[in-house]
Amino acid sequence: MRPTAAFTPLLALALAATALTACGGGSGSDPDTVKVSFKQSTDNSIKVMDTYLADIKKQFEKAHPGKKVELVPIKAPDSEYYTKLQQMLRSPKTAPDLVYEDTFLINSDITSGYLKPLDPYLAKWPDWNRFIDTAKAAAKGEDGKTYGVPDGTDTRGLWYDKDVFAKAGLPADWQPKTWKDVLTAARTIKQKVPGVIPLNVYTGKPVGEAATMQTFEMLLYGTDDGSTDPLYDKASKKWIAGGQGFKDALAFVETVYKEKLGPDVSDALDPNVMTRVRGEWLPQGKLGIALDGSWLPQDWLPGSGHEWPEWSKKLGLAAMPTQNGQAPGKVSMSGGWTWSIPAKAGNPDLAFEFVKTMQTKANARKWYVANSGIAVREDVAKDPEYATAQPGTEFFTDLVRHTHYRPAYPAYPKVSTAIQEAMEGVTTGDVSVDEAADNYVDALKDATDNQVVER
Repeated sequence: MRPTAAFTPLLALALAATALTACGGGSGSDPDTVKVSFKQSTDNSIKVMDTYLADIKKQFEKAHPGKKVELVPIKAPDSEYYTKLQQMLRSPKTAPDLVYEDTFLINSDITSGYLKPLDPYLAKWPDWNRFIDTAKAAAKGEDGKTYGVPDGTDTRGLWYDKDVFAKAGLPADWQPKTWKDVLTAARTIKQKVPGVIPLNVYTGKPVGEAATMQTFEMLLYGTDDGSTDPLYDKASKKWIAGGQGFKDALAFVETVYKEKLGPDVSDALDPNVMTRVRGEWLPQGKLGIALDGSWLPQDWLPGSGHEWPEWSKKLGLAAMPTQNGQAPGKVSMSGGWTWSIPAKAGNPDLAFEFVKTMQTKANARKWYVANSGIAVREDVAKDPEYATAQPGTEFFTDLVRHTHYRPAYPAYPKVSTAIQEAMEGVTTGDVSVDEAADNYVDALKDATDNQVVER
């Protein structure tokens, strides 16, 4: 999943007027046309989704004579996309038949009644049994019903520059076993390779969910044995207020910036830092280690506008270790996107037929490869054509065994913001780890109406 950003009520109001015109007419105006809304990249050189959907449109229309597909792109940054999408979903006049939902916020739309449960369709679709259980769970509401079909997932790990490691005297096949190993490598790079940023971990509110998921949760979910969720207690349906693992994760972030093992704080808190990591620091050999996502090569493939054909030779991959090397030894976080049918869609049956066309084994494989995505269909994951399509695919697919999904319930976006604030405090040094943890607990209680359990 590409990182998501928080949006404000003011932005929502500002965009409300334009949201309806972004969609055009509603889905119910023509019973023979299925309207498919999707997030179009703001980078004009990135047309992966556009190309893929255009091909699916041709397949669908050929297989369903007399039926048409109207693609409705929404070209906007993540935060604006969510706002525009929610505006469209509120009325049958503007609701498309099929929408692209981020698992980060899907439960908000479920709770608002914007999406249609898909269980009656899924029960009659044999391919649904091919999807892995963790991916299915990401599109489930608290009512136990499923509201989306995932089109792939992602995992996260450690990318490292082999040339920088060679100059630092570090192994070319580096595989850290503990957090201490990661910090030791960063300290070695700082000492022996001046001018290079030793380690990047996203932090603070400016980068939004990237800080929460790609850094903090990658740490937090590695602080115990993985048998329980450290953020949310499903039994009591309450959020967990900190604990030692929470403080240890904050302490790791504090160490990175206190010891100047990461970028300058001003750069770390720049909203564009993710673009710099992918487009500048890694390709130009300015970064030793990056805690980041499986999707990075999408920006470096031919035709992307940011081609870097040497990336697979220049970069190594390592799993993020658990805190002290305890079982299972590795940790990853996964997100992803799903295709959902709005509750007010005019042509829901036709929309699900389009989903089935997208999610044949061949089409799913084509999408995973084009999008540098991770397969959520077991049959595709075992397919040699998928596994060997791109360097790193097997590595990141293997991490699915060790991955966790966020407790993306309606309160999660507010919980995530509270985590980002705690991270930013220790990054700048404005507060101690203990103070940041205490502030988080206070913010958590406000965000969840005091639905909190102490750990």
